[in-house]
Amino acid sequence: MTLLNHRTEGPASAPPLLLGPSLGTSYALWDKVAPELSVTHRVVRWDLPGHGGSAAGLIEAGATVGDLADLVLALADSLGVERFAYAGVSLGGAVGLHLAVHRPERLSSLAVICSSAHFNGPGPWEERAALVRREGLAGLAAGADARWFTSGFTVPELVRDHREADPDAYAACCDALAAFDLRDRLPEIAVPTLLVAGRDDPATPPAHLREIADAVPGSTLVELPDASHLAPAQCPEAVLTTLRAHFGGPAGRGMEVRREVLGDPHVDRAQARQTPFTARFQDFISRYAWGEIWTDPTLSRRERSMITLTALVAHGHYDELAMHVRAARRNGLTPEEIGAVLLQTAVYCGVPAANSAFATAQRVLAEEDPTGG
Repeated sequence: MTLLNHRTEGPASAPPLLLGPSLGTSYALWDKVAPELSVTHRVVRWDLPGHGGSAAGLIEAGATVGDLADLVLALADSLGVERFAYAGVSLGGAVGLHLAVHRPERLSSLAVICSSAHFNGPGPWEERAALVRREGLAGLAAGADARWFTSGFTVPELVRDHREADPDAYAACCDALAAFDLRDRLPEIAVPTLLVAGRDDPATPPAHLREIADAVPGSTLVELPDASHLAPAQCPEAVLTTLRAHFGGPAGRGMEVRREVLGDPHVDRAQARQTPFTARFQDFISRYAWGEIWTDPTLSRRERSMITLTALVAHGHYDELAMHVRAARRNGLTPEEIGAVLLQTAVYCGVPAANSAFATAQRVLAEEDPTGG
């Protein structure tokens, strides 16, 4: 089966996040956002049929948003992705809404950006489809900046994508937008949902996103000032901030686990010492080490403590070792079990390393129980 053209970024073991494009663009729409999101997620961004690198034959006249959603699910299946977070812009956002209504078991969370539950009825889209089938895309592409961005801003690569898209595939996507209307089904959406509106968006004004937010239980609405229709390209930092907060379950959970394992006093000291220079590193530790690795249920915390102690001895990181001896006790290891781990390091890491490790651990354990009882 021919699949949608796509690009995958980030660790294969990270939670999957699929990113959908707007009509007339390619996955380059996400160029300024996807690399940052890939720090914590396995990011998969895809091209619409006839756009970017996707085959035009994947879609035909009279297509629906459901047809596009099926192509996205086929892509996810090919990558071994069963359940995923999803964010999409405009038509890509409509695909996300369709999935949330019709295939909710496949979504873990949803972000709908500069999109709508309907696109002002079929008339304008039927007219645009007919125009493109008759005259091609050159004329529409010439006016792309006015539809997509605020005055004076452009992204030449995206305008080129618009101009070079396949006219028949583009028109078929217009058919899908013409037929799309999920307003009656919005209250059924149960996945965590974020709506992002560009305050200066003429294509899907904030009222369209407010309509979705009012209907979807527990959803969140964010309006971005000075943003038009292609917010990820025009305001990538703002979009990134909102998406990180929404898809950042692992980061929030990471800080929680970090405190559970290392203790509040240690984490409080680390946070107090944080500076603008170290802030991103601290965020990385919480999101990646504690939010993804330590939360992975494949190994228990006891097992992770044993592995961590061994690795720290092997590299001679004795200050970190002291911290993780305390963590190992919180994770349920007895002093005898810690000693057994360190004894094994004497075989595989060397006696001098184990000797220093025993001295560090003995000091920490004595602080914990100065009576030796």
